[in-house]
Amino acid sequence: MSAAWRIVEDDLSGAAIRALLERHFAGMLANSPAGSCHFLDFEGLKAPGVTFWSIHLDAELAGCGALKMLDARHGEIKSMRTADGFLRRGVAARMLGHIMAEAKARGLERLSLETGSGAAFEPAQALYRRHGFVECGPFGAYRPDPFSRFMTRAL
Repeated sequence: MSAAWRIVEDDLSGAAIRALLERHFAGMLANSPAGSCHFLDFEGLKAPGVTFWSIHLDAELAGCGALKMLDARHGEIKSMRTADGFLRRGVAARMLGHIMAEAKARGLERLSLETGSGAAFEPAQALYRRHGFVECGPFGAYRPDPFSRFMTRAL
């Protein structure tokens, strides 16, 4: 029997997803100054206008990602994280594809994101470039920051 991938809307109540997000938060803070970290905490991920998903291979949590609605035509990718045991197995690309498809289904015309600018963030930047994202200036409430890289793509 082959392994089955599934992506589900997640209420953030499970221990495994909470642990993965804690690693995500710690990783952001370890690689950028606190004032330059723009991740959503648990309450932020539950806020109106934010949809959070987890991705699983069979019963194992493999990663997560979220879509934040900025307005009726523009969304932001948030909280993309792959569990350590699933790195370089296509998890982030699957989640990104899911978020992009959901954004299109909601009628969004553009997706944007903010990620870090240091070496730790280069794999994420490469993933987004492979999926058609290009660098842009700050959007929404963001301001210029040497520790941030902003990317966008039309849908």
